Amino acid sequence: MIERKLFAAEIEQSNRRVDALPPLRALVESLNLKARKSLGQNFLFDLILTSRIARSARPLTGTTIEIGPGPGGLTRAILLEGATNLIAIEKDCRVRLVLQSLLAAAGKRLTLVEDDALTCPIWNMGTSPRRIIANLPYNIATTLLIKWLEHSSNFVSMTLMFQREVALRITARPGDKEYGRLSVLANWKADTEILFDVPASSFFPPPKITSSVIQILPLAKPRFACSQNYLEDVTRHAFGQRRKMLRTSLKSIGGQELLVEAGINPEARPQALGIAEFCSLARCLESRDNQKQT
Repeated sequence: MIERKLFAAEIEQSNRRVDALPPLRALVESLNLKARKSLGQNFLFDLILTSRIARSARPLTGTTIEIGPGPGGLTRAILLEGATNLIAIEKDCRVRLVLQSLLAAAGKRLTLVEDDALTCPIWNMGTSPRRIIANLPYNIATTLLIKWLEHSSNFVSMTLMFQREVALRITARPGDKEYGRLSVLANWKADTEILFDVPASSFFPPPKITSSVIQILPLAKPRFACSQNYLEDVTRHAFGQRRKMLRTSLKSIGGQELLVEAGINPEARPQALGIAEFCSLARCLESRDNQKQT
């Protein structure tokens, strides 16, 4: 009990130091840090918004991982919401200079890892429970999500910002016009929900689109058994020609025979299929490939 009180006191002292830091915009301007389009950077200076994102991911016990902290707006909010162990992954080497004062204020609660999120195995970092909180670079956001879904059981939650149109695709259900490959992959392994929208004016420089924060809560195991690689393959073919019947869009991987084997109407279109049916197709395709190898 005494140890727990001491740790709470350390967090309180650390947060007072974080709160006393210069305003983020002034710090960025003094160091002349400009967002780089090539890195998909749009900095968040809205303190109300960053606090709302951080609160959405509570409780921040265990390990919290932030992707692309930039100058540290969301990073500050995560710390002020009580994160005990925050690991920030940043590819841009300029950021360390801007984050120096925050690293000093946060002490051992914050670690900066200068690495590329596309190749960094974040699912092995720190200790469980692990969660991700991130304002993702839009140019690599879906690639990152698909990679993390391969290791979704290592996370208790992912609170992520995407372009609104991408967020709608991730959370869509069968029959929705946005329903597609991302919808199937994400909801096969997790519960997904759009929490709130973020206007372009919240960023600097402001993007030309609206963003949305979504929450992804990984399941203990996928809803239906199948290989993610085969599920990705089936959905890539199916939604690559989403207006055509499945017997046509899946022609190169078995077409009508594969559909009949999986018990699916060859004249159906991909938007009409549920996750269970796509998983059935993935299992049939994998079985066929295994038979060819024997």
